[in-house]
Amino acid sequence: MSIRTNLKKVLPAISVTEQEALDAGDVWIESSIYRGKPDMQALRAIPKATLSADEQAFLDGPVQELLEMVDDYELQNSNHLPQNVLDFLSVNKFFALIIPKKFGGLEFSPYANSTIVATIAVKSSAVAVTVMVPNSLGPGELLMHYGTTEQQNQWLPNLAVGKDIPCFALTSPEAGSDAGAIPDTGIVTKGQYNGEEVLGLSVTWDKRYITLAPIATVLGLAFKVFDPDNLLGDKKELGITCALIPKSHPGVELGNRHDPMGIRFYNGTTRGNKVFIPMDFIIGGQKNIGRGWQMLVSCLGAGRGISLPAMGVASAQSALKSTAEYSFVREQFGVPIGRFEGIQEKLADIAGKTFVLEAMRVLTTEGLGLGLKPSVVTAMAKYHMTELGRDVCNTAMDIQAGKAIQRGPQNTLANGYAAQPIAITVEGANILTRSLMIFGQGAMRCHPHMKEMVDLIHSDEPSADKEFNKVLGKTISFSVKNALRSFSKSYLTFTRSAQSSLPEVKPYEKRMNALSAKLAPLADLSLLVLGGDLKKAEMLSARLGDVMSYLYASMAVVRFYEQRVTNRVEAKPYFEYAIQWCIQQGEQALNEFVNNFPNTATRGLMRVLTNTYTRSVPAISDKLKRELSDATMAQSSIMADLTHLVKVIPGDGNHINQEAFAAKHDVMAILKVVQKALRKNPVVPFVSFEHAVTKLHENGELNADEYARVIDYNNKRQLAVRVDEYTFDMELLDANQQLVKEGSQPQNNAA
Repeated sequence: MSIRTNLKKVLPAISVTEQEALDAGDVWIESSIYRGKPDMQALRAIPKATLSADEQAFLDGPVQELLEMVDDYELQNSNHLPQNVLDFLSVNKFFALIIPKKFGGLEFSPYANSTIVATIAVKSSAVAVTVMVPNSLGPGELLMHYGTTEQQNQWLPNLAVGKDIPCFALTSPEAGSDAGAIPDTGIVTKGQYNGEEVLGLSVTWDKRYITLAPIATVLGLAFKVFDPDNLLGDKKELGITCALIPKSHPGVELGNRHDPMGIRFYNGTTRGNKVFIPMDFIIGGQKNIGRGWQMLVSCLGAGRGISLPAMGVASAQSALKSTAEYSFVREQFGVPIGRFEGIQEKLADIAGKTFVLEAMRVLTTEGLGLGLKPSVVTAMAKYHMTELGRDVCNTAMDIQAGKAIQRGPQNTLANGYAAQPIAITVEGANILTRSLMIFGQGAMRCHPHMKEMVDLIHSDEPSADKEFNKVLGKTISFSVKNALRSFSKSYLTFTRSAQSSLPEVKPYEKRMNALSAKLAPLADLSLLVLGGDLKKAEMLSARLGDVMSYLYASMAVVRFYEQRVTNRVEAKPYFEYAIQWCIQQGEQALNEFVNNFPNTATRGLMRVLTNTYTRSVPAISDKLKRELSDATMAQSSIMADLTHLVKVIPGDGNHINQEAFAAKHDVMAILKVVQKALRKNPVVPFVSFEHAVTKLHENGELNADEYARVIDYNNKRQLAVRVDEYTFDMELLDANQQLVKEGSQPQNNAA
């Protein structure tokens, strides 16, 4: 009995949905990471993404106008988006960012799409989600790639101008992450449509969590098709299929709403019971019956690589800007809180991780801008960027403390804090993405021979044994080379190479090469020893995925520092923290993988090949944390680069913080004079800072201009450290309690 036959008995069968997911998408620079040799030359050769004149004009015009018209606090205390905002989005083609110009769309690049969504998300997550969904996985993108000419001409022009609002329904109460298990069905049958008997489908569905469903005019729907009467052939189960159904079609139910974390975008349910639809409603027509899952997973790039990561970046940039400014202006014990080491550690972490996020955002959208659909990269982006966004926001909440938890127009964190878990749950919870998708897809797509080998194992072709043996030989040769490379780079540090022209980058590039070289044999050995059981060993496969992900993030950080930074002197501490953190996380994941590998002998071999005998990895120094924390409280081009998504609107919380921050920098020299004078001749009693400064002015120690500037700063400082406050109506409270008991919507108690 051949090796292939034995493996066929041992390895679990791959389901149709799994196979289609593995086949979907493209392989990009992540393959070089998996193979142990990060392709830094290819990384540096990627064309730099920039905004076109039209894209920049859209940001400066309609996007800026939208930001000025949205009051997010008022919105969150309402029931839904105001009609004037929805009308503005429609008229200005916010729902048509990806629709081709020939259909009336804007046809913007992935980089522009990401920038627009993230910019809106800083102001309002509800509005950002409303814009995001039609430009992500949904009817528009599916029609563009798979629709018939008639379907494209019918729907895309209306979608472009918001005449039609789309939603897409996949998730069912009984099927979330396991989308292949959706119970929604379409039975091939004949029925009446437009007064004629035609061949079609009787569709029954029950969907939830569907964004824009309550206001959608056209429903994209995924369901399984069955042909019990063999009207289409001799096959009874035809597979997942996608259809486009007008809301006005008889039997379609769109309406009931969910309440996702109080973020007021439209999200709800759709149902239908034995709704007859003609074959023309299937996206791409009858020939695309059963191709739905393949179509869906092929189009996940926009959601995974653009929209959801954009939410994480927006949250982080908003947190960095407001926290750095607040830490500089807010004082305790006569010292800015940003000078306390406890705050410095956290503030540096926010800054370093925001650098990582912006770097990953740019690189990922640059890859998508090449026309690629890198499924592994977009999975890494979705998981790590949404998680990092949440991490950064949580840290900022800790620093801003009481100011961060009081809701109101001046609060710059509450919006992102409440909305970030939503981005994390979309398209499958992050646990699924990390544990199953990143390394699972990565191993199959990035290994030069693995996919071909698995296909041959399950093949019934007579020549499969012969072809398998050839591929097996190549695989063994590949694995041996990986092992030798890992051993060499683990012990002989002089074999580690770097191509960067910047001396500060070279040591990190060498560490990246060494870490990638170690990943390759660990992946080979785990697949060899565990085989199909590695799929079940989710904690192990997740760690291998983490190594891949943090190396991808490291590549993004290097590229951003080399190609995007305008002042490397200012940016160096940001880069140092970001790259050290990424590599540290990757090295820690590798150590934990080796330490927890279940086979003792294999674990010992892994230690030898990778020089992994200890759990310790190089840590970020306290000196760098202090340096980076201080840098965030300075006025610099790198801080502008890392907070460029935050568009300050006069009178909003960001404007108030920024004004106080700039005013303090303007009077720093005068404040030193004030402090020196007060130490020499203390003002007793010290009623307030304003009182003390007035006394100094009266005593001639501050001239009129200095006095005016300090008082102006102090007024702005007091405004920046305050929180919103409201009158409280007890009668309204009592009335609201009664409304809640009756199951009605309470009224806003803020005045």
